[in-house]
Amino acid sequence: MNQKPTFSNSRRDFVKTSSLLAGGILAAPLISQANFFSGADNTIKVALIGCGGRGTGAAVQALSTKQNVQLVAMADAFKDRLDGSYNNILEALEDKKSRVQVKEENKFTGFDAYKKAIALADVVILATPPGFRPIHFEEAISQGKHVFMEKPVATDPAGVQRVLAAAEKAKAKKLNVVVGLQRRYQASYRELIKRVHDGAIGEITSAQAWWNNDGVWVHPRQTGWTEMEYQMRNWYYFVWLCGDHITEQHIHNLDVINWAMDAFPVKAQGMGGRQVRTGKEYGQIYDHHFVEFQYGNGVVLNSQCRHQKGTMSKVDELLIGTKGKVYCDAARIVDNKGNVIYQFDKKTENQPYQNEHDELFAAIAKGDYKFWDAERGARSTMTSILGRMATYSGQNIEWDKAINSGINIMPAEYAFNATPPVLPDADGFYPVPEPGQTKFF
Repeated sequence: MNQKPTFSNSRRDFVKTSSLLAGGILAAPLISQANFFSGADNTIKVALIGCGGRGTGAAVQALSTKQNVQLVAMADAFKDRLDGSYNNILEALEDKKSRVQVKEENKFTGFDAYKKAIALADVVILATPPGFRPIHFEEAISQGKHVFMEKPVATDPAGVQRVLAAAEKAKAKKLNVVVGLQRRYQASYRELIKRVHDGAIGEITSAQAWWNNDGVWVHPRQTGWTEMEYQMRNWYYFVWLCGDHITEQHIHNLDVINWAMDAFPVKAQGMGGRQVRTGKEYGQIYDHHFVEFQYGNGVVLNSQCRHQKGTMSKVDELLIGTKGKVYCDAARIVDNKGNVIYQFDKKTENQPYQNEHDELFAAIAKGDYKFWDAERGARSTMTSILGRMATYSGQNIEWDKAINSGINIMPAEYAFNATPPVLPDADGFYPVPEPGQTKFF
């Protein structure tokens, strides 16, 4: 079933990434003979697929681990992005430049570039716009590669199903997969969720989650760009590429609640729209979403995300239980009288973006196959898509019906002269979902 709904620089830029990584990069020693990877020359070879800010940062993090890791191939749709990424990686690595071993003939561009880069590596970093994640993940697993892939892992239900199917193959092949939901690798969150699961706040009765901030970049249309190139350059504002910011960013908070609940929602209803960010340069996506997610045991998550400049900024999660509350960003647990019963020492916090790679590459080097993030990454991606379907339509959307719908919003052909799934009207405006008019079923 190929059904489309009817409509009437990554999570942080490279500069911020480099700042976050600085301590980890300087502290990570080279231990070329201390790994047990079974590759022919004891080197773990890495390919980077997607050379934007997040891909660049992920490559630096991979090359900053303790294992004998080398970047041997890069792929991106655009040569300028690849060249810029290559230079930024070299600059960030400082005294570890020798870990960058990408020959000119192993720098691949175009829509099929990923296949060539994957073939040269042991581990693949997938950091393109998320609409491409399912096909790239399938290819990596088909070729028998370990994977680090950014969140979200798809932008539609059909893509989620493809990732789930590939995840089963990864398990069968004993391939490690880490998804960039970095709170799962953050010391404070791990301690908080462990205590929740141990009963620190009793039974969870409700939850709240926020991703409210100003928004991201816009790249003005340039002479000579095809419509496909324009949308690719501005991928954040097109649903087939980004999934809307409820999927691209708010997935982090939704994943935390799913983690705490050890479950995913059974249905969702909500509201959203374009109140401030209404120009044609903002493509299709909303600037605010509010969703009520309901879990199978009746617990309701009130979820909000907003991209509106000059408004309150908040990125956090709150868990409410029969015996107390968890304030996740503050890393604090209180009882029902407000008394602090646990406070994580922020001075001992790790660097979760780096830790994702540290744990992944340590496992690969030891031949330890234990990281199967793909399934939970897919479930949290679907949670965000469920919320988007609810806000776009104004309807109560059921999980089972949505995930099994076969809805596919991707293009029929991947080429710069191909027609994207959505096109602007005569005035340059793109079709925007309209609650009450947009239909999925």
